[in-house]
Amino acid sequence: MTITQLVENQHEIGDEQAAQPPPPPQEEEEEDLSDECKKLLLSLPKERGWRTPHLYWFQNFWCQPKEIQAIISCQKHLQAQDTDIVLSTIPKSGTTWLKALAFAAVHRKRFDTKKNHPLMTSNPHDLVPFLEYKLYANRDRSPDLSRLPQPGLVGTHMPYSALPDSVKESGCRVVYICRNPLDTFVSQWHFLMKVRPKTVAPLSIEEAFDMYCRGVIGFGPYWTHMLGYWKESTERPHKVLFLKYEEMKEEPSLNLRKLAEFLGYPFSLEEEREGVVAEITRLCSFENMKELEVNKSGKAILDFGNENLFRKGEVGDWVNHLTPLMAERLTQVMEEKLGGSGLTFKLFSKDKN
Repeated sequence: MTITQLVENQHEIGDEQAAQPPPPPQEEEEEDLSDECKKLLLSLPKERGWRTPHLYWFQNFWCQPKEIQAIISCQKHLQAQDTDIVLSTIPKSGTTWLKALAFAAVHRKRFDTKKNHPLMTSNPHDLVPFLEYKLYANRDRSPDLSRLPQPGLVGTHMPYSALPDSVKESGCRVVYICRNPLDTFVSQWHFLMKVRPKTVAPLSIEEAFDMYCRGVIGFGPYWTHMLGYWKESTERPHKVLFLKYEEMKEEPSLNLRKLAEFLGYPFSLEEEREGVVAEITRLCSFENMKELEVNKSGKAILDFGNENLFRKGEVGDWVNHLTPLMAERLTQVMEEKLGGSGLTFKLFSKDKN
């Protein structure tokens, strides 16, 4: 199946799902769940959710019901190949950007970055589909991953501990990007308030912030999510590449080179001279991606509008949204949870230091 056919097929599925009227919150939460999954939910601790009525404590992280079902299916059925590439993030920490960069780097021999490139007409989430939101979201069928463009390039928000055994035990590569938690919270807050169903009770920024500091966020706690990949990247650097959003913003071309080399697609001297690195950096930049028509409309993830995936993409924007007391509390949480790990973050852009 060609990339175009794959994208069109995914859009058709999304359109069919979007055409259905929204059910009440509790019914929507359990809509399309198997009896087995519904029974499992009854045994799990739960907290109030951000976008759904509840988040459930599943395999030592917080997760929404439909994602739990998809993750179980993925864990059971995915047979990762040595050539596969898994891009992992905690939500709103550079996911779209990483997918665009990886896709462009891996497929640069096939597509001209200056004209008719798939990223000009397709959202990165269509080109690099999520395991839990797309490929394993339909409980009635498992995907045929051999039909994906090769090498297999997929995305996930799963913690490292929850990845299918075949991913962890095979020779496939895993790339993780994270962002300083203060900016991540602000980005998550803005995004989830835009896509939050009106049928779900309101959630103030103060309530959401308290939940975030306690780790109650989809795929959180964020600190265990980060530390899981951080630990693997230090112990198996050939298996897991750990990137930081702030460093990528400061030196995008340098980090693109690092990414391409890790994936097994290093840039040649000839490509460097021809400006290929600079051109991919430009193509995948926040400014360029945000202005593409495909990213101003349509829905690449569930029923979330593509336009909601692009807000500011700035480092240090948290100062415009968090009070000094909020920033102090979250900084203390970071120091407590990440202290001694060697994992640190820049909280401001280079020009603000």
